[in-house]
Amino acid sequence: MEIGKLKESVLKRSVIKQLHVKRPEVGSGPSIGEDCATLQVGPDEEIVMSTDPITGTASDIGELAVTVSINDLASAGAEPIGILLTILLTPRMREAKLKAIMEQVDNACKRYNVQVMGGHTEVTEVVNQPLISVTAVGKVKKGQMVSTGGAKPGMDLVVTKWIGLEGTSIIAKDHEEELLTRLPKNLVDSAKDFDKYLSVLPESRVAVEHGVAAMHDITEGGIFGALWEMGEASGVGLDVDLKSIPVKQETIEVCEFFGINPYELISSGAMLIATNDGNELVRKLAEAGVASAIIGKSNSSNDKRVISGDEVRFLEPPKADALYSVPNVERK
Repeated sequence: MEIGKLKESVLKRSVIKQLHVKRPEVGSGPSIGEDCATLQVGPDEEIVMSTDPITGTASDIGELAVTVSINDLASAGAEPIGILLTILLTPRMREAKLKAIMEQVDNACKRYNVQVMGGHTEVTEVVNQPLISVTAVGKVKKGQMVSTGGAKPGMDLVVTKWIGLEGTSIIAKDHEEELLTRLPKNLVDSAKDFDKYLSVLPESRVAVEHGVAAMHDITEGGIFGALWEMGEASGVGLDVDLKSIPVKQETIEVCEFFGINPYELISSGAMLIATNDGNELVRKLAEAGVASAIIGKSNSSNDKRVISGDEVRFLEPPKADALYSVPNVERK
């Protein structure tokens, strides 16, 4: 495709016509020549916004971009409404690929009932693979947003599903042939399929109803990074049992293949939650079909410790995600 803004005909047939979700809160959505969207919420509601790019992979980026951004809203206890979408394409990319990306976006929007409110699509030599950045917009009752920094000493720390899901899926898709030289095909196929677990909306709804003090979706930096960020934002110490952190065998095998740490691997699909009654939350999540586990407690110290038998590791501020130590994965 030619460098610059998309031709109007391409924009109509391969972008706008692929979008089908409409929300009552959105007054004006995407159309030719419009750069802005309008949004209305009730007088007792607040707007919650978040933004994220997808840069670590080119596989299924339409689906991944929407899910990761909606997860940010879910971790704040917000109801998603819509997204603003920026797509930067390479000159060598064909229109059919753009249409496929937009179909992925629309499928994800249908699943989460969110509307594409607007955006920008452009062909440029600045990028060497398709890049999507999403700004997600949601709503929450005034004063009811759940923050990362709400944990208090003595609270249970709960992790939903399993760590490393997103990173494992990305690596398995982007490096399938390499992995198959040493790992069974059924294991690699299972790892590729981890993207079906990436939404944290189900556990968010259960957690908000249960009553929680803090939530944080476990993204770049993995569970170690998320623990540091929650502890730092809340001003609390943490004691975490390493063996209690849920992780699938596929993640362990894929990480061992590339010599990376699964506890420092991007983990969308898993949520870190601080609550007064972790056992009851785990029970309610199980009733909703969401696996979870208590992995530790917050305390009044400044230390963020991960304990494995007699060994103690003091957590540090997160560095580059383990995903970027895999060959051919570019850093942000």
